[in-house]
Amino acid sequence: MNILIALLGLAIVFGLAFVASNGRNKIRYRPLIVMIVLQALLAFLLLNTVLGTTLITYVSTTFEALLDYAGEGITFVFGGVLAENRASIFFLNVLMPIVFISALIGILQYLRILPFIIRYIGLVLSKINGMGKLESYNAVASAVLGQSEVFISVKKQIGLLPKHRLYTLCASAMSTVSMSIVGAYMTLIPPQYVVTALVLNLFGGFIIASIINPYKVEPEEDILEVQEEEEKQSFFEMLGEYIMDGFKVAIIVAAMLIGFVALIAMLNGIFAAIFGISFQEMLGYVFSPFAFVMGVPWNEAITAGGIMATKLMTNEFAAMVSLQTLIEAGSLSDRTIGIVSVFLVSFANFSSIGIIAGAVKGLHEKQGNVVARFGLKLLYGATLVSMLSAIIVGLFI
Repeated sequence: MNILIALLGLAIVFGLAFVASNGRNKIRYRPLIVMIVLQALLAFLLLNTVLGTTLITYVSTTFEALLDYAGEGITFVFGGVLAENRASIFFLNVLMPIVFISALIGILQYLRILPFIIRYIGLVLSKINGMGKLESYNAVASAVLGQSEVFISVKKQIGLLPKHRLYTLCASAMSTVSMSIVGAYMTLIPPQYVVTALVLNLFGGFIIASIINPYKVEPEEDILEVQEEEEKQSFFEMLGEYIMDGFKVAIIVAAMLIGFVALIAMLNGIFAAIFGISFQEMLGYVFSPFAFVMGVPWNEAITAGGIMATKLMTNEFAAMVSLQTLIEAGSLSDRTIGIVSVFLVSFANFSSIGIIAGAVKGLHEKQGNVVARFGLKLLYGATLVSMLSAIIVGLFI
């Protein structure tokens, strides 16, 4: 039964992508089939083999250690006041470690380790996905640097890109997440689904973009030139910059959570008073069919749909907090937890449209306006990427 529902879900996802395609006769099906098969193999490897379990355990343990190291700095600053309560403080336990992870990413960037890894993984991916080297590089870089920072590394090309290539770059940025906040995710949802989603979304972004926005990059256009820093920073200048960037991310996420969670609470109260049903429950009914075709059992589809809608309307953190509450209460099956967790690991939400358009506009105003015009289509495609990854994972839970 699960296989039949997964096939139905895949048909719906690909059908929705096909309907929105701007060049149906240009779709190349061979790379699509290869990438879908790779997604299935990777999901099976990560979730159902000893090798995959070992890999995920290693990644999880590494991030746990990093979070412990981050805790030393947090305790030093806040310990006198909140030493006993830190584990219950979301800002300290989940968001503040982003500062330390950001510093580590800066060090790896400075030592040229990350650029080397990103570039060559991107080159390998370009052989698989049938797209350009720039698109492949950007997808890998987005998963490390984040949806706004990644455009700085390709800023020389931004003004030269046609609309269709710019769409793919932005779609990759919205379909992935930043490595600096992966540790924060792992404190809220099971780590194995965070790791699996990161891998599957990388291919899923290309799959959906290849249907919605198909094109072929000519050899003379397929040039990868990554922006290097014009003025070499000293090590401590770089470190201070990345530490402050990480702190800004933590503060921004905290501010957005305060606003969004409070707004949802207000809407829940208003809807409950007027209609006898909360706002999230209403959205749950709207999104429940999508949750069901992703593989969520029907008796849990409304609850899952509400969490999915929360992510779309606000951000993934707000949705993960809701999911974590249900996990701790034992209200959801393992299957639903896995499928919904994978769906949540991306930047596919309305606020990301403004973030990405603003990042591009800061580098090239005209191209930023172009991104803003196809913003809703970006969100549409990125949401389909999340659904695709969740459906694939549902086959192996």
